[in-house]
Amino acid sequence: MPLLERDSALASLAEYARQASAGEGRIVLVGGEAGVGKTALVEAFTADRRNVVWGLCDGLFTPRPLGPLFDIAEQIGLDVAAVGRDELFAAALRALAGVDILVIEDLHWADEATVDLVRYLGRRLRGTLAVLTYRDDALTPGDPLRVALGDLGTQRATRRIGLAPLSEPSVRALAEGRGIDPAELFRLTGGNPYLVSELLRDDGGGVPASARDAVLARAARLAPTTRLVLDVAALIGTRIDPRLLTDATQAAPEDLDALVASGLLIGDGTVLRFRHELARLAVAQAVPPHRTRPAHAAVLAALQRLGSRDDASMAHHAEEAGDAAAALHHAVRAARSAAGLRSHREAAAQYRRAVRADGDDPALLDALAVELSMIDAWTEVAEAAERARVLWRAAGNGLREGNALRVRASAWVSLCRGGDALADLEAALAVLEPLGPTEELARAYAQLAKHRALADRNAEAIDLARRAQAVAAPLGRHDLLSDTLNTEAAARLMLGEAWIPLMRRALDVAIEHGHDEEAGRAYTNLYGLLCRARRFPEAEPVYREAIAYCDEHDVDTYGTCLRGERAASLSRMGRWDEALALCRIVLTRVEEASPINRIYALYVHATIRARKDEPEVWEALDEAAESADGSGEPQWIIKARLGRAEAFWLAGKLSDARAEAELADGACARADGWLRGWVATWLARTGSDRPARGALAEPFALEIAGDFAGAARAWEALDCPYDSALALLGASDEDSARRALQVFADLGATAAVRVARQRLRDLGARSVPVGPRTATRANSHGLTRREQQVLDLVAEGLTNAEIAARLVLSVKTVDHHVSAVLAKLGVASRAEAVGKTR
Repeated sequence: MPLLERDSALASLAEYARQASAGEGRIVLVGGEAGVGKTALVEAFTADRRNVVWGLCDGLFTPRPLGPLFDIAEQIGLDVAAVGRDELFAAALRALAGVDILVIEDLHWADEATVDLVRYLGRRLRGTLAVLTYRDDALTPGDPLRVALGDLGTQRATRRIGLAPLSEPSVRALAEGRGIDPAELFRLTGGNPYLVSELLRDDGGGVPASARDAVLARAARLAPTTRLVLDVAALIGTRIDPRLLTDATQAAPEDLDALVASGLLIGDGTVLRFRHELARLAVAQAVPPHRTRPAHAAVLAALQRLGSRDDASMAHHAEEAGDAAAALHHAVRAARSAAGLRSHREAAAQYRRAVRADGDDPALLDALAVELSMIDAWTEVAEAAERARVLWRAAGNGLREGNALRVRASAWVSLCRGGDALADLEAALAVLEPLGPTEELARAYAQLAKHRALADRNAEAIDLARRAQAVAAPLGRHDLLSDTLNTEAAARLMLGEAWIPLMRRALDVAIEHGHDEEAGRAYTNLYGLLCRARRFPEAEPVYREAIAYCDEHDVDTYGTCLRGERAASLSRMGRWDEALALCRIVLTRVEEASPINRIYALYVHATIRARKDEPEVWEALDEAAESADGSGEPQWIIKARLGRAEAFWLAGKLSDARAEAELADGACARADGWLRGWVATWLARTGSDRPARGALAEPFALEIAGDFAGAARAWEALDCPYDSALALLGASDEDSARRALQVFADLGATAAVRVARQRLRDLGARSVPVGPRTATRANSHGLTRREQQVLDLVAEGLTNAEIAARLVLSVKTVDHHVSAVLAKLGVASRAEAVGKTR
């Protein structure tokens, strides 16, 4: 593993060596926790130096007296036989006079005689640099070494170097290309280089054997009763309340002192904690199964005796103790508390625990589905709703059965299964309508209203929203009021009617009454619909408010949707790097982004890359089209198909582009003027003979009418440079084509530049600007376009994982590209590769 963040320490050692060689003598105390890299530092420092001797204190139960001196005796020509201690010390000092560097490692394991030798040499060495390493996490207050270190620290020749664990960026650099989450690696290891290297060597598969053995070897030195206390501490968690540990184990104060002295636990204010999470895991995993449950039961009982209100902790220990009743009780309380604090991810986790304790309670499944819906976990929502439906039906509760069908329908929408969603909603209404005006019926009407709006059946959507409001109003359900006002606002916009006051009211109602999901939806639709009309200045403050709200309140479903909407608006404004960065956030959070929420990010990411003439756009476009078709929603079908139409058009495949544009046209019969206009221009651009449908938004209408200059000006006024250039490209004059080419070039739209150059040739232009030489020149190092792209990102300092995210590739694929680059360049490292191509 490379030596990171140690340049300053190496420079200090080099300076101290220079000072020692000048006759001053230096004692350097290198301290740090176990595994922090003390040996690695000294080895790196001495790697190219001569006349170095090494001694080692080992960790035997009974230390070998003067072990380091015996190690170096032969190296320095010292006879240690039949000599008293004082004579031996003096002889050692004389023998070391010809040594440049003396290294004694692991001084914390030194016997008393070795400590005395160090103190003796510290006062007398001249011309020698003595480097002494020790663990500063393994010294008790009365340890003889601590006293010796204090003595040495007062001497003029002594210097100290303290080694800290690695920072998170360095851990991230080490983890690149290994398929391990860098943040999790840092959390588990605390940046400890040894633990990082061991976990990487073990490919992230649990606690590495070598790291586990090191921790357990230290634990084995504890007295049996103290070791039992350590085991319970590991089961409690990384941070331990001493009162809880004492109550659960009946530990004596001396036991806690011994744990701290061992270096496994450290004091942190009023609590104890494990120095590393891997250390805790190693100890916890070594606890025999027959002792694990009783230990958790003891902790649970201690928490109860101490009057703990930490339901989350008690739920955990109850579940591990096999106490289903207690686990259920505390998990439900913890879930409700988390939901009340708007921590929906934690609430979902606790409801999962409650369901594990009692999987036959449909009310728990209902509650779980609600919290899962807040974090975009729609596959689990569908599963929970189906289990609840079966149980409610068996119980003869039609209201709750109908509600479960409605919840599952919402899951199908997010999973792009529009047909299944409609079937479930119709089934829900068949169950609920005969039961009269209930909250469940109002929610089913509200859900069907959304489904109709998404299908561009806007008059029906408004009617259903009003019916839901009429049922819900006497019940005082503000969440339903917000939800239906939202749907009505969106439908009225599509009909060309006033909509912002309704949407603002939906948002205000949700926020005033603390309905996070409805507030997230209102923010998302307000922002998205403003951007749809290219009202970017109005949308900007809405986005800032919206994303802050969704992130703060853990509403990931709408936070992810907002980021997709934002990426699309940034793309329209020509801010492509920002748009791609947001797309990567969405697309690399595979477990969190539902299929419906991935469509926009896939479309934006692929179209920008297609414009830049970058390869491998079709996987994203294929996924977007498949999800859009599955959703049955015209807006997504239009976006996905026009993304494919543009990519084909940029590649010169006009007939394929036309076919995609006509598929989009098939979905736009009830769309608004912006979507209809978008489709109409691509039909015209690809040579389709299909006419435009209905009224179009102004820039599109101008272009379809042949006023390309007017359309370009309209797009410029809306801050949409790429659309402006596309409009100019439709004109029949050379000047417009040149202006379009310049805009494309400024945006870095290499593929569009190629189209513009061809347009100039078609117009008979005498001089056509030559494209960038780097786009056509063979790579001098034999690298493919993708390999050069990967190398450029390596030069930016990105890790393989970050490159994979940037290019939407797997980490393994990037690993292969990096290996190929190194091989073609004939170098051994990334740094050499970058240097060779500069």
